[in-house]
Amino acid sequence: MPKRISAIVITGNGTNCEMEMAHACRLAGFDEVDIVHISELLCGTKRLDDYDFLNLPGGFLDGDDLGSAKAGANRILHASIGGTRERLFAQFTRFIGQGKLILGVCNGFQLLAKLGMLPGFDGRYDRQTVTLTFNDSGRFEDRWVRLRVDTASPCIFTRGIADLYLPVRHGEGKFVPRDEKILARLHRDRLVALQYGDEHCGDATQDYPANPNGSIAGIAGICNETGRIFGLMPHPEAYLHRTNHPRWTRENLPEEGMGLALFRNAAAFLRNHSAQAEN
Repeated sequence: MPKRISAIVITGNGTNCEMEMAHACRLAGFDEVDIVHISELLCGTKRLDDYDFLNLPGGFLDGDDLGSAKAGANRILHASIGGTRERLFAQFTRFIGQGKLILGVCNGFQLLAKLGMLPGFDGRYDRQTVTLTFNDSGRFEDRWVRLRVDTASPCIFTRGIADLYLPVRHGEGKFVPRDEKILARLHRDRLVALQYGDEHCGDATQDYPANPNGSIAGIAGICNETGRIFGLMPHPEAYLHRTNHPRWTRENLPEEGMGLALFRNAAAFLRNHSAQAEN
């Protein structure tokens, strides 16, 4: 009998997209999907070890009071579990070491960047080298964008996908690497999985509003070197069905929304991975 695959969606302290992300996991075929408050991890009643797929949804962690997701990153890096000496961050690194999958969307992407898990060069998941900062427009952006997919990227989640059309809704989505060396390595290793695309999605763009935040090199999402950790600013969980599309009454669209493909890829990878492990 094939191994059951499970997903955990972390909520709390300002998260607001956990229901949609859990729904996406269920539609994609995960056998077990739990929405877990961060406090349950911190007190030890829930553990990341019991899951295969970690979802970090969008929201406004701690009100973005120290910058998007910075307070949340500090909590994960330094908090201990239930009065023990084990730090919550140790569960994250063990989760990665076991070859499991992590997806961070919007605030979740900001969290992965502030932790250092993305891009996580050379297995250093606690050293921040990129950030997501205030949009060039100086305002909150709520619009749909075209996304160019690098089909040569190692990203597990974008396999078989050429382009995407997804919504963004953020005030701090501008991707900025620490320096040119970081940017060059991201491109060299094909870790830039998604870029904001022009009208025809042929080229990455810096032009507003196609690039809604001014991200360097039009970067909308990156993965780590294994392709198993992926963060993006657009919301795939917000386009799971044709009725989520802004022109669903005016266009002949497939029943399934484009965003669901990312979650289906995650489920397929984990099932194949567990089957190979059994053989």
